Amino acid sequence: MRLTSFTDFGLRALMRMASEPERAFSTAELADEFELSRHHLTKIMATLAQAGIVLTRRGGGGGARLGRPAEQVSLGDIVRVLESDQALVNCFAADGGSCSISPQCRLKARLGSAEAAFLAELDRSTLADVALPPLAAAPISAP
Repeated sequence: MRLTSFTDFGLRALMRMASEPERAFSTAELADEFELSRHHLTKIMATLAQAGIVLTRRGGGGGARLGRPAEQVSLGDIVRVLESDQALVNCFAADGGSCSISPQCRLKARLGSAEAAFLAELDRSTLADVALPPLAAAPISAP
């Protein structure tokens, strides 16, 4: 299974946020650290906020922080949210997709089982398990 860049970027941002769960991170800060598009990361954060994985606040002192402890967020939950509009194969699409061999297809059930196993494995780990080490604070220079 291949994850989209949307999910990849979301996982990176969440791994950083899990390193310092008490602080709010700006989208600009996260985008700069991981060399991502701020616009793309803003969309990712909006998706994560809709799912309650992050909480966002605008303005001074705003930013995004985890919506619940990292120990309570499975990697499977994150992938399900960020990949929700990405069908593994066309016939898994919400509208049923288009398949020229359905209903005789014997592949769909096997792919469905493989996808379920992939997500079940991710459910065994939490965001806390993959949190990045906190960034070292920049030293304060003497005047």
